[in-house]
Amino acid sequence: MKAATTSSEDGRRTGLKAALDACRTSFMSAAFFSLFVNLLMLVPAVYMLQVYDRVLTSGSASTLLMLTLIVVFLFVVLGGLEWLRAQILIVSSMRLDTLMGPTVHDAVFARAMLSGGRQADTQPLTDLDRLRQFLTGQGLFAVLDAPWLPVYVAVMFMVHPWFGIAAILAALVLMALAACNEVATRDLLQEANRHEGRANLKTAAHLRNIEVIESMGMLPRLRERWSTEHDAALSAQHQASRRAGLVAALSKTFRLTVQSLMLGLGAYLALRREISAGSVIAGSILLGRALAPIDALIGNWRGGVGTRAAYRRLSELLAATPERAAPMPLPEPRGEYRLDKLVIQPPGARAPLIDGLSLVIDAGIQVAIVGASGAGKSTLLRGLLGLHKPSSGELRLDGAELEQYARESVGRSIGYLPQDVELLEGTVAENIARFDEVDPDAVVAAAELAGVHGMILGLTEGYETRLDSGFVLSAGQRQRVALARAVYKTPKIVILDEPNSNLDDAGNAALQRALQELRRLRSTVVIVTHRTHVLSQVDRILLLVEGKLALYGARDQVAAKINQAAAQAARPVPRASEARVSVAGVANA
Repeated sequence: MKAATTSSEDGRRTGLKAALDACRTSFMSAAFFSLFVNLLMLVPAVYMLQVYDRVLTSGSASTLLMLTLIVVFLFVVLGGLEWLRAQILIVSSMRLDTLMGPTVHDAVFARAMLSGGRQADTQPLTDLDRLRQFLTGQGLFAVLDAPWLPVYVAVMFMVHPWFGIAAILAALVLMALAACNEVATRDLLQEANRHEGRANLKTAAHLRNIEVIESMGMLPRLRERWSTEHDAALSAQHQASRRAGLVAALSKTFRLTVQSLMLGLGAYLALRREISAGSVIAGSILLGRALAPIDALIGNWRGGVGTRAAYRRLSELLAATPERAAPMPLPEPRGEYRLDKLVIQPPGARAPLIDGLSLVIDAGIQVAIVGASGAGKSTLLRGLLGLHKPSSGELRLDGAELEQYARESVGRSIGYLPQDVELLEGTVAENIARFDEVDPDAVVAAAELAGVHGMILGLTEGYETRLDSGFVLSAGQRQRVALARAVYKTPKIVILDEPNSNLDDAGNAALQRALQELRRLRSTVVIVTHRTHVLSQVDRILLLVEGKLALYGARDQVAAKINQAAAQAARPVPRASEARVSVAGVANA
């Protein structure tokens, strides 16, 4: 099983790895420039060596001038190479973001859908931003410079073997400190990220329910729940920072001490006439330059650990939500649904909410779904929309499984009004037009069909009124605008979940007119409702009982059986158990 999984992942190659591979040429160019940057970093030591050993001994001002001019020119070249290297990495980071931004954005939505909304967070987008920032930060420059440590060590051996040996020993100590830093902070930082992620999810959920929280004085208790996670994150971060700070302090102290001791070693070797006076200063400069990348890695360790964790989370996200290949375009659906022993168990549910449902919804008819709370009505609607995948059985639209339709194209043929209406940031017209290119005639036609045209004209800026910056519509207004969005360009399939829960008499009248127009246009309508005036409009009624089909057929026949069952349930009986048996028998008739 493990081998099969590994093979699948290797064969797929996540989009993140592919994007980094696409940027490989840029990274190689940056590494190539790093070679010359690090070679030019030898200039200060060579300049110091020449000044002490040649200029001061010869007393030649012209030699000093020429050496200085050469050094200034080389420093200008060094600055240019540093700038070019930084620009290459900036362009690479932007390219990575351009390649991966849409993919990660869509994967966030895909994961939220697969988890039934339980993993609806934007952490992956933050992770991508962290990865992009790392590619332009000091941590990556330290990574690019660290491999050139042997060059400095080789030069120091050329100056004197003891200089090279001292450099190797100092580098080994700093590497050991870096390893200690990794071991000491890794688990704590991971724990801090977990707690902070949970705290952010709690805050997002609380903000979505701010009116309920404020009206019933729940904020202090919810703040305590948030504080528990947040304080745990702070505690773990504090411990990690203390340990990392201690290692960083030890690293800096050790590096400064070694550089000073290098001067002492150089002075001792000069007294023994094994090296020149200039080599004393040059050795200290070379050691500092050799150890600088390792010291920078320790200083940026937390950012590196965070970037590595972000990369791992992004890889896991993309592996868990593979990008679907675009299916072959299919004709616009007519709206015929066929369900065969359909079972739907949404993410997080302990048992199926739709259990063994078999029925046919013919194209162009209107079906009302009724049943007690928790009977599975909304779950069935989400199944018809493709939001919940069947656990077993079949659900076909015009003979094809919903997976065979491209979501963007089939979405234009579907109108959906959820029970909890949320309009998106943008103008009223953009919301009705589903944020596609606004067709003014179609927008007005949809608004008139939903009976909301006059209300929109009464807004501050009419159809151009922006639904953000504190502008709030009432629940009924939101529902009517969402109904206009659902019937925009009269889609072939319209799914309505309690569409009149917040409507007044005028709104109910507009809904009935919309249903009549959809019938005339032969749109398939599936609606969850209990309102009598809506039920009188439909062709068929589907009664669900605990996720199972209890009744399905022509409106009048099913309504008569439901009324009969209600009448029987209202009659007094000797024992409650007999009443339950009677109702169940009628419901299953």
